[in-house]
Amino acid sequence: MSNDLCFLSATELRARISRKEVSPVEITRAVLARAEAMQPELNCFITLCGDEAMAQAREAERKVTAGERLGLLHGLPVTVKDIVNTRGVKTTFGAVPYKDNVPEEDAVAVARLRAQGAILIGKTTTPEFGSKCLTDSPLFGHTRNAWSAERSSGGSSGGAAVAVASGIAPLAIATDGGGSTRIPAACNGVVGIKQSNGVIPHSQVQDAFGNQTYVTPTTRTVADTALMMQAMAGEDASDPWSIGVPVPDFVGTAAPRGDLRGQRILFCLSPPGRPVSADVAAGFKASLDRLASLGAELEEFSGEGFDIEPIWRAINHTVWRTRFAKLAAEHKDELSETFLKQLALATQVSGVDYQEAMFARTALFRRVQSLLARGHLLAMPTITRTALPIDQDLFGTIEIDGKHFGSVRPHWFPWTMLFNMTGHPAISLPCGFGRDDLPIGLQLVGRFRSDAELLRVSALFEASHDLLSRWPG
Repeated sequence: MSNDLCFLSATELRARISRKEVSPVEITRAVLARAEAMQPELNCFITLCGDEAMAQAREAERKVTAGERLGLLHGLPVTVKDIVNTRGVKTTFGAVPYKDNVPEEDAVAVARLRAQGAILIGKTTTPEFGSKCLTDSPLFGHTRNAWSAERSSGGSSGGAAVAVASGIAPLAIATDGGGSTRIPAACNGVVGIKQSNGVIPHSQVQDAFGNQTYVTPTTRTVADTALMMQAMAGEDASDPWSIGVPVPDFVGTAAPRGDLRGQRILFCLSPPGRPVSADVAAGFKASLDRLASLGAELEEFSGEGFDIEPIWRAINHTVWRTRFAKLAAEHKDELSETFLKQLALATQVSGVDYQEAMFARTALFRRVQSLLARGHLLAMPTITRTALPIDQDLFGTIEIDGKHFGSVRPHWFPWTMLFNMTGHPAISLPCGFGRDDLPIGLQLVGRFRSDAELLRVSALFEASHDLLSRWPG
């Protein structure tokens, strides 16, 4: 019974709680037991909050029994990436110098989930400060893929995606600065969205105006993503981009109703010169066929000019250097060689280089806007091959169908960084499996701040196949 509860969607658990068919205590006890049992194998948690979670579950059960008003997420277990502040719960940022850091207040997104009755069961793993697409750190070691111990979980929200995929908790708060939600979602066969800029406030970011990072949901189903967004969205004074942004009916819109007739979807396999594995290419074609069967009109667009990793790196690494240069000087021996090497790369970026990258960012936004004036959505693979080996080096080569290529970021996820730069909503959806039996992801991109419509299309796509019946053993 307990494992059955662990693989139910949050939407289904919510309905059963409201009908008093299952209690928050039963659910919390089940997911905590599963977390403790699977942690030695998966290593997806840095902190578990067993006693606190059970106390919250008992209070949640009391409210149900008393007939009190219940929040949108009442009694539902949630995990939070260990880069997002949680009041009174250790938040290490995956870094040894912060191993004992305990925030005094929640990030806005966390506070909103708690206010709607969600129960925090633990903090999930991240590489140091979310700085790479692989989830490992000197603080905790490697987080393994939910489907294969020999493969990486992806990153930087690897722990979040693994916890969701492996049935530990249906809801997870992740973050995404260049694909950090969507990459591990694709690697582990779950749903990961990077919403439009401003839809969910980011209260921790230091450069709110030039921000390209997002606090995001990771779930097993599109309906559960909509549930999280309903709770997390809405303006907050800490985030200027959130002010004045209305909150639509995400939950109602995300139901798989109707079809895609009248919708034009522009698609591209990869930017020129970026290889895609045969498995991913086949999965992408099958996904396009499913979208067409739902009534969508398909049109290919050119990936020319969208190979944007140098622009992303100039902006992102300059931000990191500014934030972490002092920390690196004082704690060099406690930080990974990979993290320090990325900071060193930023010393090669001048102020003029940075501003030119910001100009290019604006041009990219306008190019995507022009595409979305022609079509309603964009489609492309989330990543170019299935999950990388567990010991993959960020600065090593990447193997795709037996050939080796010299840089991981632009060769593995050429399409994710773009939409951090432009702010458009982008979602990774499970769309099949490779010959290695590992998940493949489809990325759909919507018009700016049309997140609810992106969820509707995603729900229709999800309902067009039976991948939700297949989960890791």
